[in-house]
Amino acid sequence: MKSNDVNWFRPLWRRVAVTVALALWCAWEWLWNKDQMWGMLVGAALAYALYSLFYAFPKDVPPGENLPD
Repeated sequence: MKSNDVNWFRPLWRRVAVTVALALWCAWEWLWNKDQMWGMLVGAALAYALYSLFYAFPKDVPPGENLPD
């Protein structure tokens, strides 16, 4: 992630809101729409969001400090 992205996603509520929105969209595609293509695309986006916003998110950089690109 670039430093601008990290700074924007630093508040936990933003990361949770994006992830919950993707999870709801994914559930809607699989349960009600039955469209496998969109369900897989949104599922992949959800997996990427979980990985990049929670697992690999840099926790040791103070807010406002630039990250190496």
